[in-house]
This record gives sequence, structure tokens and C-alpha cells, in this order.
Amino acid sequence: MNRYLKLAIVGLVASCGGGGNYKAPRNLDNACAIKAERPAYFKAMQTTQRRWGVPIHVQMASIHQESKFIGDARTPHQYVLGIIPVGRQSSAYGYSQALDGTWEEYQKETGNRRARRDNIKDATDFMGWYMDGTSKRLGISKWDTQSQYLAYHEGRSGFARGSHRSKPWLMNVSANVAQRGETYRAQLASCR
Repeated sequence: MNRYLKLAIVGLVASCGGGGNYKAPRNLDNACAIKAERPAYFKAMQTTQRRWGVPIHVQMASIHQESKFIGDARTPHQYVLGIIPVGRQSSAYGYSQALDGTWEEYQKETGNRRARRDNIKDATDFMGWYMDGTSKRLGISKWDTQSQYLAYHEGRSGFARGSHRSKPWLMNVSANVAQRGETYRAQLASCR
């Protein structure tokens, strides 16, 4: 086989498998459809549920709110004078929208130094680790989707101070996350 043909084959194979599939599943409103389309997502969430005790529907509703299941999601850019980009709103990245500092804390505490925020298994494990810590430190049930989401969004200290109470928009968002969690819970019970 000549050299150019070998290079063409290597290039074709690399283009098929390169990068991750960071696009959202087609039907984000149906947990069974997500499970069928992305079985690796469901397997990762099952592993997280077994390890940390955080129910799958709580994980799914939180990931939906944070990234819409887009693996390389980032916060929007900020602009000066409406045209000059000056960086992103925060360092949040990936499925779980974990901030740099919190992600580094997770990596250190779990020993998972190679974890990546754009890997669904690592992102769900991070979320389980964080929510388990929230349950231990603040006494919030792992089944309480709304309060877990509020503590996730505001940080544990912010939640403990009640910072969420002065943000009506966030209270509305968290109520929607809780409703989506209940919807996902009911759907998952019917598609097993």
C-alpha cells in the first residue's frame, strides 16, 4: 500500500473518532429517550448512584439545567462596550458546569487527577461527590432535587447563608429543576 493511501486511511479513521460527542441528546424532555440514545450516560449515573447515593433523576435534572447534556458547555463571553470580549462569566465547564477550584478540590479528595469535566462518567461522579458532601455538611436529603440544586448553584456556604432567597429568578429555576427531576423519576420508573 502506498504512503498516500495509508495517510488517507489514517486521516479518515481519525476524523470519524476524533473529539467527543458533546452534542445534546435529541429529546431532553424524556429520560427514557436519553437512556436509549446515550446508554453510557445512564451507566455513569447508575455508577454515581451506587457510589454516592444520589438518585439518577436528581443527577439528570441538575445536568439538564447546568449544560443541557452538552459535554463541552461553557458560560457565555462577557464584552466591554458590547463588542470587546474580555473572558467568560466564570470557569464553569462541561456537563456539570464545575468551576475550576471545585473541580480541583474533587480531583484532590477523590484521587481522580485524570478526571475531565467533558467526560460524562467524571462529571456525574463529581456531581455525586458534591451532593454527598452537601448532604453530610448541610443535612440536605440526596432526594431533595430543589435544595441540592440550590446548594450546587450557590455553593454550600451561599446556601447556608440563604443567598438563594434573595434571587427570585433562581428560586424559579430551582423549582423547574425539581419538577424536571420528578418527571424524569416517573419516566425512569416506566422504562426500566
